[in-house]
Amino acid sequence: MSSSFLSSTASFFFIVLLYLSSFHVSDGAQQATYIVHMAKSQMPSSFDHHSLWYDSSLRSVSESAEMLYTYNNAIHGFATRLTPEEADSLMTQPGVISVQPEQRYELHTTRTPLFLGLDVHNAGLFPETGPSSDVVVGVLDTGVWPESKSFSDKGYGPIPPTWKGGCDAGTRFTTSLCNRKLIGARFFVRGYEAINGPVDESKESKSPRDDEGHGTHTASTAAGSVVEGANLLGFANGTARGIAYRARVAAYKVCWKTGCFSSDILAGMDKAIEENVNVLSISLSGRRTGYTDATAIGAFAAMESGIFVSCSAGNNGPFSFSVANVAPWITTVGAGTLDRDFPALVILGNGNKYTGVSLFKGDALPSKLLPFVYAGNASNNATYGNFCFPGTLIPEKVKGKIVMCEKGGNRVEKGEVVKAAGGLGMILANTAYEGEELTANAFLLPATTVGEKASDIIRHYALTDPNPTASIVFQGTVVNVRPSPVLAAFSSRGPNPITPNILKPDLIAPGVNILAAWTGAVGPSGLASDTRRVEFNIISGTSMSCPHVSGLAALLKSVHPEWSPAAIRSALMTTAYSTYKDEQPIIDIATVKPSTPFGHGAGHVSPTTAVNPGLIYDLTTADYLGFLCALKYNSSLIRIISRGNYACDPSKTYSVADLNYPSFAVNVDGSDTYKYTRTVTNVGGAGSYSVKVTSETTALKISVEPAVLNFKEVNEKKSYEVTFTVDSSKPSGSNSFGTIEWSDGKHVVASPVAISWS
Repeated sequence: MSSSFLSSTASFFFIVLLYLSSFHVSDGAQQATYIVHMAKSQMPSSFDHHSLWYDSSLRSVSESAEMLYTYNNAIHGFATRLTPEEADSLMTQPGVISVQPEQRYELHTTRTPLFLGLDVHNAGLFPETGPSSDVVVGVLDTGVWPESKSFSDKGYGPIPPTWKGGCDAGTRFTTSLCNRKLIGARFFVRGYEAINGPVDESKESKSPRDDEGHGTHTASTAAGSVVEGANLLGFANGTARGIAYRARVAAYKVCWKTGCFSSDILAGMDKAIEENVNVLSISLSGRRTGYTDATAIGAFAAMESGIFVSCSAGNNGPFSFSVANVAPWITTVGAGTLDRDFPALVILGNGNKYTGVSLFKGDALPSKLLPFVYAGNASNNATYGNFCFPGTLIPEKVKGKIVMCEKGGNRVEKGEVVKAAGGLGMILANTAYEGEELTANAFLLPATTVGEKASDIIRHYALTDPNPTASIVFQGTVVNVRPSPVLAAFSSRGPNPITPNILKPDLIAPGVNILAAWTGAVGPSGLASDTRRVEFNIISGTSMSCPHVSGLAALLKSVHPEWSPAAIRSALMTTAYSTYKDEQPIIDIATVKPSTPFGHGAGHVSPTTAVNPGLIYDLTTADYLGFLCALKYNSSLIRIISRGNYACDPSKTYSVADLNYPSFAVNVDGSDTYKYTRTVTNVGGAGSYSVKVTSETTALKISVEPAVLNFKEVNEKKSYEVTFTVDSSKPSGSNSFGTIEWSDGKHVVASPVAISWS
C-alpha cells in the first residue's frame, strides 16, 4: 500500500519501500524517535528490574524524555524521543549497544484453497479439530474488523490453554468483540503519536479496529472462518475460508494512516512473542539496512521461540534486486496468479476486440458504440493529461465518451475523474512496467484495464481514426484460466540485495485478485467518495500472498507440532513446483517468458505434498549466528540481532555457503569453483534417496557427493557436498539456473539453483 494507504494517489495494493526519519521541533531542538538496544546481561546489580535500569540510563541524558515502549522479547531495550545530541550521549552509557533512529514501514479467498488443492478430496491431510484449532496466527497489520463473518467463532472450542494474550479496548472497540476465533486484538500507537500527534479519533480508530481494510483482508486470508456466499459485488461468488480456517487469529495493529513505525512494529512483535502465537504474518517492509531492521530483529527473536515468520517480498517487481525482508530466518513470499479472472471486453469501432479485467458493478454502458477519446487529447495539462489526474480533463472533450487513461497513481480515482468530467466509461492502459499483468479494480464507472500490447493498439486507434468509437462488455467471473499460476509482474525479484548467496524470495503463493474479508469503514476502492460498503474485497499484492503461506505454516504446525520454523519452510520450498502439469516452466507475466528462481524462488507452494516432504533442511539459532559470523558481523551487531553475548570463534572458518538453506544461490566473484554443504533430516521413513541435477546451460556444472543417501530411521541426518563449476568465459552479468533433486521414488525433494555474476 502507498504512504497514505487506500486514500493515496498510488495503487493501494502496491508497496512503497521508503525510509523516513521523522522529526519535530521541541524546545528549539530537533527530536526523533530512537530504538535503544541494551545489553541486558550487563545490568548493574543495584537495579531490581531491567526497566529501572533502562529508565536510569535514559535520565542520564534527558530528564524530560518519555519512554515510549520497553521491549522484553523482540529485543532488549526501549524506544524514546531524543535530540541527535542526546542520542549520541546515550550511546556512550554503559550497557547501551546501539541507538537507532525510527524507520517508517509501508504495507506492502473463495477460490484459493481449491486452487492449492485444499479441497474435500484432501481434507484428511489437515484435521479440522484438535491441534489445528490450537494454532494461533498473529497478524501485524492495520488491525481487524471484528464483526466480519470471517471471524465468527461458531463451532470453536475453548481458547487454547497455551494462549497468554487478550484484547485492548479503544475507539469503537470493546474487549467483548473478541471471541474464541479472534482471541487477540492489540494496538500500538505510541511511535505514531510521538511523530504525528494524537490520533484524530473522528477519522481513525485508536484501537485494534481496522479502518483501512488491509489487516482484515490478510488476517482472513490466513485463517478466516468458513463463510458461504462470499463475493465482491457479485464477483467470485462462493464459500470463502482462510487457508488455516480452524486456527485462531490474533491481530496486532501497528499501521496507521501515515504508515507503520518501527517502534510500534517492534512492540507488536514483542507482545506477539509474549502471548505465544505460533505463526506471525507480516505484510510490510522498510528500508533495507542489513539484518538490523525492526522486522528482521523481531523475527529472529520469534524464530528462537519457535514462531514461523512469513513476510511479503514487496511489490517492486519486475526489477532485479528489489526483494525485501530477506533475512534467512524469515520466509519471504512472492506473488502468483490464480486460475480465476474477471474479463471485460473492449470492442473498437473497427471491429477489433481486446480482453481486459474489471470488477465494475452497476448500470451497463449503452449497447451501441460510444465516442472514444485518448485522455492526452482531452486535457488541459500537456505533461500529465494522459494520466487522468484530478482537474486535468476538459469536460467539453470528455462528455458522453469513453476515455483512455494511462496507469500511474490511483487507478479507481482515474475513473472518478473521468466520471466527474462527464465521461461514460474508461479504458485503463498498462505501461511497460505492468506489461500483460491484469489486476482487477472495483471501478466507480464502467471501466476495464488492458495489457500493454492491447493498450498500444487501442491507443493508436484512438489517435489515428478520424471518428474513434468503443464499448466495454463485462463478462463476470471465469475459472480454470490457463496458464496458471503465472508470476506477477509486481512481485519483487532477486538476486538478494544484501546476501546474494542466499536465494530470495523463497517461494510464491496466490497474490493477484484475492477475495477476502474487508472493513466496514471504507468502500472497496478505498476512496473517500466511495460510499459502497462490502463484506469482502478483491485486491492484489505480495501482502496477499504472504498470509497464504502463513496459513499453510499453521496447517503444517498442526500436523507436525515438533517441526521448527526452518523445517516448515523447508517442507514448503522443497515440494513447491516451478512447472505446469505439462512440464512447461511457470511463466513470468512481466516478460511472458519462463520465470526464474530469482522471481519464484523454489516455486509455487503445494501444500498437499508439503505435509509429507520426505527430507527437510533444518536450522537452529546457532546456525543463523554462524551465518552472521560469515558476514563478518561484529559482536555488537550480533548482539543487536540475537540479544545474547555470542561471539564468533576466531579459530573457526565460517561460510555463508554452509547455511543449511533449502535452495542454492551462487554469486560468481572471480573464482571458477564453489562448494556448498547441506544436511538433510529424514522425516519420511526408511529409504534410499538418489540425486538428480539439471543445469540450463553448459556454463554451469553441478556435481553432488555422495550421489545416494541411505536412511534407516526417522530423524536420521545425512550430509552432502555440492560443487558448482562455472565457465569463466561466460559473459559477466548473465544468470544461470538449475535444480538439485533427491528422490526415493515416493518423495521428490527439490532445490533451485541460481547463479549470478557480481
